[in-house]
Amino acid sequence: MTINEYNFAGKKAIVRVDFNVPIQDGKITDDTRIRGALPTLKLILEKGGALIIMSHMGKPKGKVKPELSLKQIVPAVSEALGVPVQFADDCQKADAQAAALKPGEVLLLENLRYYPEEEGKPVGVEKGTPEYDEAKKAMKASQKEFAKKLASYADCWVMDAFGTAHRKHASTAVIADYFDKNDVMLGLLMEKEVQAVDNVLSNIKRPFVAIMGGSKVSSKIGIIENLLGKVDKLILCGGMTYTFAKAHGGEIGNSIVELDKLDVALGVEKLAAEKGVELVLGTDSVCGDSFSNDANQKVCPSNAIPEGWEGLDAGPKTQEAFKAAIKGAKTILWNGPAGVFEFDNFCAGSRAVGEAVAEATAEGAFSLIGGGDSVACVNKFGLADKVSYISTGGGALLEAIEGKVLPGIAAVKGE
Repeated sequence: MTINEYNFAGKKAIVRVDFNVPIQDGKITDDTRIRGALPTLKLILEKGGALIIMSHMGKPKGKVKPELSLKQIVPAVSEALGVPVQFADDCQKADAQAAALKPGEVLLLENLRYYPEEEGKPVGVEKGTPEYDEAKKAMKASQKEFAKKLASYADCWVMDAFGTAHRKHASTAVIADYFDKNDVMLGLLMEKEVQAVDNVLSNIKRPFVAIMGGSKVSSKIGIIENLLGKVDKLILCGGMTYTFAKAHGGEIGNSIVELDKLDVALGVEKLAAEKGVELVLGTDSVCGDSFSNDANQKVCPSNAIPEGWEGLDAGPKTQEAFKAAIKGAKTILWNGPAGVFEFDNFCAGSRAVGEAVAEATAEGAFSLIGGGDSVACVNKFGLADKVSYISTGGGALLEAIEGKVLPGIAAVKGE
């Protein structure tokens, strides 16, 4: 059953969204995720349904933390939907509020992760011990009860949180067990996300260029290895530049590095050569004498950074090399910035990548932007409307591209 086919008239829909939005001084600094969920939420209301919205925020790890309360986003959600949003202070004690909902009304549940049962991980027990194994079994049973309670509030379940689709949590997968298969469906955002990934992996137009940024090789190695079997060019940028430089005996000063992953970096280079993939790495860096926007700057070769200095952005030669590699691409995947883009004085590399992606998109490329930092980049540089698709998922997008089955999608499809 698809969300467009489903008859929501007179029914209550519980919708898992990803409203894990950044908040500073009580104000939402980026409402991309809220805006992304609006088509699904508004469609259900237009079709005569009542809405129960559930989400997590941050990582409270099973404890109530007021600074991570979803109550603070109620005004923003109300304004975005154009209807008053009621709030349930406890996501497991909302029976009366859910039962009283009439068509067109909306109830937002408190942070799901205030309960450890949502994630299904034992709390306060050391991993790898017999006690942990026992606690894990008990937690799995509790997780089912938690999901069953959430399901009891509604007639159908809509999964529209791509950002958490790679997690087998109570609200993202387990809950499906408590509905008829015709009463579970993907939301419009999820459908778009799945289609965007499919465009990148199954409908590749070449040349296919992937841009992987970020600080750690280790967190990206799975997707890097998978991409080496698919792409024509792979640009590796950001902090991982210095692990590659160090692997070849370079001097990297105080730059971020994974000394235990030098062999992994060399293995990536070898695999790229075997697969005939052009691997593009930074050759120069804009360095700072401290990790600060106000740090003194100088450009250094990425493998000859003096002590007391650290690479914070792609240098001018590297920027030109990245732009040249992106030019003419027909499929582009971008995950991770080229430097510390949050610092205005060290964002030129990320801006250069973003502008090159936008230019290639204007010339007919399909560009998929994923991961919180990359999304923040395109928003910061005013490029959001100049790329093909901005994914709301970081880890979920990477796992999907890595070829893994996402529990949040499998639960809907009954796999």
